[in-house]
Amino acid sequence: MAEPLLRPFTALRPAARRAAEIAEPPYDVPTFDEALHRAAHRPWSFYHVSRPEIDFPPGTDPHSDAVYDKARDAIGRMIDDGVLVRDPEPRFYVYRMTMGDHVQTGVAGAAPMAAYETGRVRRHELTRPEKEIDRARQIEAVGAHTGPVFSIHRPNAIVEAVIFRATEEPAVADTTIDDVRHQVWVVDQTADIERLGHAFEAMDAIYIADGHHRSAAALRVTEARREVNPNAPADASWQHFLAISFPSDEVMILDYNRVVRDLGSHTVPGFLDEVDRHFVVGPREDLARPHGPGEFGMYLAGTWYHLTLRQSATADAPPLNRLDITLLTERLLAPVLGIGDPRTDDRIDFVGGRRGLAELERRVDSGDWAVAFALYPTSLDNLMAVADAGEVMPPKSTWFEPKLADGLLSLPLD
Repeated sequence: MAEPLLRPFTALRPAARRAAEIAEPPYDVPTFDEALHRAAHRPWSFYHVSRPEIDFPPGTDPHSDAVYDKARDAIGRMIDDGVLVRDPEPRFYVYRMTMGDHVQTGVAGAAPMAAYETGRVRRHELTRPEKEIDRARQIEAVGAHTGPVFSIHRPNAIVEAVIFRATEEPAVADTTIDDVRHQVWVVDQTADIERLGHAFEAMDAIYIADGHHRSAAALRVTEARREVNPNAPADASWQHFLAISFPSDEVMILDYNRVVRDLGSHTVPGFLDEVDRHFVVGPREDLARPHGPGEFGMYLAGTWYHLTLRQSATADAPPLNRLDITLLTERLLAPVLGIGDPRTDDRIDFVGGRRGLAELERRVDSGDWAVAFALYPTSLDNLMAVADAGEVMPPKSTWFEPKLADGLLSLPLD
């Protein structure tokens, strides 16, 4: 049989009625000041674990040994005081997020690192080593994977049936963070645990949607421990990372937009002439929101423009070459604006779609940025096609909402 894609695990999770005191947005969402404000007067905020630098004076190196030690102390106190409790036997968990009318419900489990290494847990983004190292040190310090990896799978009737049965019972955690309701249920019936295990084992793949740095950091932890214990069993907890997988037909993917600091050597008229070589350009009196693939909005010098590709990618082009962000990069960002590697070039920044196109206007109107581009959201089909082909998307190609909370489920490393 194939390697399981998700296994049950013994979760570390909030004690009854403590979830609201603990759960926080992912560690990499807030600024230092925002995390500090959220954790103020909340001793059990999970930011004391995931962002321990907030418990030091401003300007403290967040990568110092003392900061990681503080994370270890924080999670230790939460366990010692019974705020976090560990389940006695391996289980799966059902995790639901509700944002307005949008509801998505997935399964939390331990994803084997072997499946990640062989490509059955598929990636679509490159990662930055410094961020991997930071999270790997945090994982080792607290002895657990505390940041779940948001993944997706193709809809599966068996998984849906188990989720339906689990959610008929009261949730063991139920809290609302920034207008998103987060609920967790335990799947502890032996038959349902086996059904979920077999269902995920039979899948060709699951796909990382959000959490590439968390999974890459987990690989660093696994590799370091394998060097010390090369004969460890495959089911050792540290040979896994924490993943929550949602059916692709329930996941909401938003646009991920760009702002560029300057026009290089171009004047505004000269730049518009360059844009016109590859795009049909039309000024708009209001926001130029793209309504489909091959369309873009551009905000420049106080005016919105609607851009349409003069020549789309051919149908037989590789999946990566059909992406709007690839076409925008190849035909405008790189050759005209001189943007190099978007991961390291400080002339470009990325604005998540939840902030809206008004945020693009605000950035350009501030004078700090010269031009903004609004993109149509990358489709999940395209994301999976790129991952299936073993290709890598440009950075910040996808923005998923809502986002998982930290602190509701952690995977201890024994």
